[in-house]
Amino acid sequence: MRKVFRDDHEMFREQARRFIEREIVPHLEHWESQGIVPKEVWLKAGEAGLLCSTVPEEYGGPGGDYGHSAVMIEELARVNATAVGFTTHSEIVANYIVAYGSEEQKQRWLPGMVSGEIIGVLGLSEPSIGSDLRSMRTQFKRDGDGYRISGQKTFITNGRNADLVVTAGKLDLNEKKLTLLCVETDREGFAKGRLLSKIGLKGQDTSELFFDDVHVPKENLLGEEDKGFGYLFHQLAWERLIIAIRAATCIEAMLEETLEYVKTRTVFDRTVFDFQNTQFKLAEAKAQVTMLRAFVDDCLAKVMVDELTGEEAAMAKLVGSEMQGKLLDEFLQLHGGYGFMSEYRVSRAWVDARVARIYGGTSEIMKQIIAKAM
Repeated sequence: MRKVFRDDHEMFREQARRFIEREIVPHLEHWESQGIVPKEVWLKAGEAGLLCSTVPEEYGGPGGDYGHSAVMIEELARVNATAVGFTTHSEIVANYIVAYGSEEQKQRWLPGMVSGEIIGVLGLSEPSIGSDLRSMRTQFKRDGDGYRISGQKTFITNGRNADLVVTAGKLDLNEKKLTLLCVETDREGFAKGRLLSKIGLKGQDTSELFFDDVHVPKENLLGEEDKGFGYLFHQLAWERLIIAIRAATCIEAMLEETLEYVKTRTVFDRTVFDFQNTQFKLAEAKAQVTMLRAFVDDCLAKVMVDELTGEEAAMAKLVGSEMQGKLLDEFLQLHGGYGFMSEYRVSRAWVDARVARIYGGTSEIMKQIIAKAM
């Protein structure tokens, strides 16, 4: 038992694990071939009480905390099902509405997000801005009792399945200030682009979103005008910790699978584990991931009492994502030629892990954040 989790967290883990093994694991390969997870899976997850862990009970949610969120994140990562985009919907988009939404907005959208009937996405990335969110070009123009939106978003997780987009843009393109608007995807002028082809996370539907003079009422303003960057900055610490939680869990799971493999695979009349090189590689991996797990759990304990700093989250994401890439490469190597075969989970985990050093802010951005705090 890890000290950061309570008994109710572990009970939730058993529930999540059973669902994932039954409803997700058998279908991952097919979803990867299709590039999307069917919406009925979201409805099943909602019915099982596995979506939007931190949404309060008065809005139809479980009323849990970040510990419950972490359990779901870990259980998906454990079987390399990160491509199933529940986390973005449940632990990021829903959090924005809980934190900054009006009472009317919470009543309008959160129950459907909890049930899986409404799939939420975050519309931040644009084709030419990279990690520099202040340079985005999506424009919001005030128009009578609402706003008109023009612009384009890209690399949007759950983009094709999306029903609601928390979209960032500017009221004045010459300023750095951002505003957040909630956009229902059935509005006139809104369009979803093609599914983007990626080297990893192939089962996750990722697409472009287009806003051609899309009108939304003033009731769709999330929080206050020009305060969006502050909202994003506050939420980014948790989002970056999510990536670190995934990294630690993925490394642990792949270490276990690799250990099992090298103890049964024979070469030159010896198991691969009998070679000192193998023992040293896995011993080093065990030591490193144990250190990472201790730090990540400490960060999780802090986020549960709203004490996690941006610097700590940046360190967790930087170290976690870099370690994940390095160690999964070692594990794949120990599988030999079979490690290059997609039927082995380690190969898919290795490819999927590459983006962890890019999304949520690149490793280079994490280093800048850490350096500024020194």
